[in-house]
Parts: sequence; C-alpha cells; structure tokens
Amino acid sequence: MSPEITAGLFGIIGVLVGGLVAWWLQKDRSSTDFRIALEAIKTEHMAETTARHFLSHQGYTDRSFELLSERLGGFEEDELRRILVRAGAIRYIRKDGSEFWRLLSREPEAIARARARSESSEPFDDDI
Repeated sequence: MSPEITAGLFGIIGVLVGGLVAWWLQKDRSSTDFRIALEAIKTEHMAETTARHFLSHQGYTDRSFELLSERLGGFEEDELRRILVRAGAIRYIRKDGSEFWRLLSREPEAIARARARSESSEPFDDDI
C-alpha cells in the first residue's frame, strides 16, 4: 500500500474513533443532565401534590401559610407561594394580618361554611 492510502485510512479510523468517543461522552453527559432536570421537576411536582393534599383535608378548607411552610420545609417563602399557586390555591389575609391559603376548587365549600358559622355565631379555627 502506498503511504498516502495508509495515511488516509489511519485518518479515517482516527476520525471514527474520536467521533464515537465524543458521541459516547456527550450521551453520558446528556443522560446525567436529564436525570438532574427530572429530579428538579419531580421535587416541584411532589411539593405541589403535597400542598394539594394539605389543602384538600376534609375538615379544613383553609390553611395558614405558617403551617404549610412548616410541613413543606426546604422552600423559601416566595418559592412556596409559587408552589401553592401552581397547586391551585388562592391566598387571603385575615383581619388579624395572618396569611391563609385555600384551594380555588373549595371556595364554594368555604363560603357555605362561613354562612353556616355566621348564622350560628360559633367561634372557629380553620387551621390545624
């Protein structure tokens, strides 16, 4: 074989081997990046699911932000508020200045309970 053909073959083999190594490394890296991104999404999704669980408790339509932040630890206040909004909750401030949250889907239930309480004029506490 002539030296030109030998050099060409080694060049092609080198390019193929280098390409395969680069492809394998990139595949491994993108797989790791994908797993990391999936974990972040999973954490957010589970936080929304947990928030929905606490706000769906049969006996309590409203939950204080303080209680939710204790139960859903690890999130800053504004981040937790965004999670609650994504979970379908609305915020309102009571007369004493405390922050409470309720699922938007439970608004009619909360209104009915408030009407029943005002008719019976019983003291109440909507938070556990």
